Amino acid sequence: MSEKVEWNEKKTSLGNAILISAIMLIIGIVVGINWDNIFGGFGPYLGLSNNKSSKVDWSSLDEVYNKLANSYNGEIVESEVIEGAKKGLVDALGDKYTVYMGSEESEEFYNDLHGNVGSGIGVEMGLRDGYVRVLRTLPDNPARKAGILAGDIIYKVDGEEVYSLSTEEISKKVRGETGTEVTITVVRDGKEKSFTMKRETINNVSAYVEYDGSTAIITVTRFDNDTGSKVQKIAKEFTDKGIKKVILDLRGNGGGYVSAAQDLLSLWLDGQTVLQTKSKHFGDTESASGHGQAILKDMKTVVLVNGSTASASEIVAGALQDYEKATVVGEKTYGKGVVQQLFDLSYGSVLKVTTAEWLTPKGRSINLEGITPDYEIERSYEDINQMRDPQLKKAKEL
Repeated sequence: MSEKVEWNEKKTSLGNAILISAIMLIIGIVVGINWDNIFGGFGPYLGLSNNKSSKVDWSSLDEVYNKLANSYNGEIVESEVIEGAKKGLVDALGDKYTVYMGSEESEEFYNDLHGNVGSGIGVEMGLRDGYVRVLRTLPDNPARKAGILAGDIIYKVDGEEVYSLSTEEISKKVRGETGTEVTITVVRDGKEKSFTMKRETINNVSAYVEYDGSTAIITVTRFDNDTGSKVQKIAKEFTDKGIKKVILDLRGNGGGYVSAAQDLLSLWLDGQTVLQTKSKHFGDTESASGHGQAILKDMKTVVLVNGSTASASEIVAGALQDYEKATVVGEKTYGKGVVQQLFDLSYGSVLKVTTAEWLTPKGRSINLEGITPDYEIERSYEDINQMRDPQLKKAKEL
């Protein structure tokens, strides 16, 4: 026999209902007006965070704009002023890795990241000793054919002095439509030398392999979305080729996607921590390699690095060194131990923000310090231009 449940109905008078509604309305208004203060006080205890941006008094910025609008003897383009204000806001942080990019700049950034560099002359450039210099010329490309050498200071592009510009700004001037001419003036041994070349489509793959007997030399130029899978495909051929040793060349690799570095490390590490991150806003985390892909975990490995080895490539070198999976040879790395996140904004713009510091699996901070190789060996510009490679020679000897 089922039990009968009695429901006792509670009745409320119309007057009480109106009074209660009025009180709740007043409480709602008060809470709404003071939400930020209330949330700020109790949010942390609830495990929540306030995503609203802090209140900033922009009246002084309005004051500057109003003065310009009413006194500047020229045309003010509102869109350009707003873009300038955005850049200025980000630049004021003083962090060279946190950058605001407009639509054109962001498109170029993503193209660079994926190796879609378009047409140019085939040089890798970087800031060295206060100047933008040629770090490497790519094989079968105009720069090498013309005689441009590693170590050359980029002084002029088509007669315009560019030596005071950034690497990105100079690169933009060097690129252009396929078949068009560009004249590059360099400074070498204190003397100017000019080279006129036709731009060609640059084929810049992120990873490739060369074989020297039973040694495989894998060169990774950047960490693109598919770099890890490319190297995994290469490594699967090693058993059939009788490979006994791997040299992983990360020289000149400025980084890219951290996820690609994780994919690459999965060839040596099986589900192990590859880096730690410490973040003010996102907390402390650990990232691990994949499981079941470590087909090179017992392979003798040497990693080549230099002063241009940075970011994601330092993650790889640091992790392999920490776990003693590889011997590191070359020069101290760049020392970019921070993580950036890309935020897509309106109108095609992008904000690249430093969101965390990263540490090696053993907790080493390499920011501004770099990774010290197990064998420190210099490769000079003269070595590069004379096709000598003492770092690779040492790697083969180990």
